Amino acid sequence: MPSVVGSLRRLALTPAWEEVSFAARKFPVAPSPTVTALERIPQAVICGFEWGIEARGQSELERRLDLLEAGVRGFGYEGATMALTVRDAMAGGRGRRAQALLTGPGVPHTFLNYIGIGFAMARLPRVLWRGVLPDLGGTPYYPTMSWLAVDGYGFDRAYFDTPRWVDAQQRPRPYAWEGAPGYFLRAVDQGIGRALWFIHGANPAAAAAAVARFPGDRREDLWGGVGLAATFAGGCDVAGLTAMRRAAGSHAAAAGQGAVFAARARTFSGTVPEHTHVAVTALAGLSVDKASALADDVAVGGLAAEGPDVPAYEVWRRLIRTRLHDPMTTSHDEESS
Repeated sequence: MPSVVGSLRRLALTPAWEEVSFAARKFPVAPSPTVTALERIPQAVICGFEWGIEARGQSELERRLDLLEAGVRGFGYEGATMALTVRDAMAGGRGRRAQALLTGPGVPHTFLNYIGIGFAMARLPRVLWRGVLPDLGGTPYYPTMSWLAVDGYGFDRAYFDTPRWVDAQQRPRPYAWEGAPGYFLRAVDQGIGRALWFIHGANPAAAAAAVARFPGDRREDLWGGVGLAATFAGGCDVAGLTAMRRAAGSHAAAAGQGAVFAARARTFSGTVPEHTHVAVTALAGLSVDKASALADDVAVGGLAAEGPDVPAYEVWRRLIRTRLHDPMTTSHDEESS
């Protein structure tokens, strides 16, 4: 049973179940099986957050997260990471709960765990951000992939304050994440792009139109987020995804790069749903296995930053985009080319 203190924390900090529904958020979508399926994702995040806030120990939290279906369990870990990050921050940065989870049972969900840290950032004052990223030395993709925390922050802002961050296209103040304040806004835009997929209920034409309303210099990163969400979360058939790749135009490789990251995140977790196979083929022209291999192959030998505003994470993304421009790398069939 949860402790009294844990229950009070949960009541004070957990977003209301209704608040994450697309209807409550006033997203421009109609009820449908696709919308219902997409709404299960933020619902799983809330479950993980509630359990992370009130759990008295990691073993209890792990057992609860194991109750979630494999396809959405990673989102539960995302919410749990958010909760433990908040709890550690409330402990004056002395807590090690998030570190224990992310270096232990949470390792298969590394990609989503970083996003959970970003969700916590959206609820914490910036003065506490310095300590939100625990030392994850020895785990894969650390610290390069920690930029997904900034992506998570951008997703949260766009999802919960759509009029400001999407309609009005406002941007936050830069922050020196991993010492690269100039790149901060680009990572935020990737998260906003992921949110666009949810805001428009996995409607590829609506998502493409939403990206097109942003200034041209933001679209590459937005498309990267759209491609990541479409591939990881699903919700669209091959015809719609193929049309969306065409709509991306010169940014098609960016959408494909997001799809490659999503494919790697899925294979790394050990659970690859059918929609991921469909999306990565439509957006990147690769099978899940080849996309996952590409994500790792371009990083063989290590990645290094190319200046204060080009962190290793962006070098990684750019190498994948470059490879996707190479016709020898991909294999789109005639119908989808």
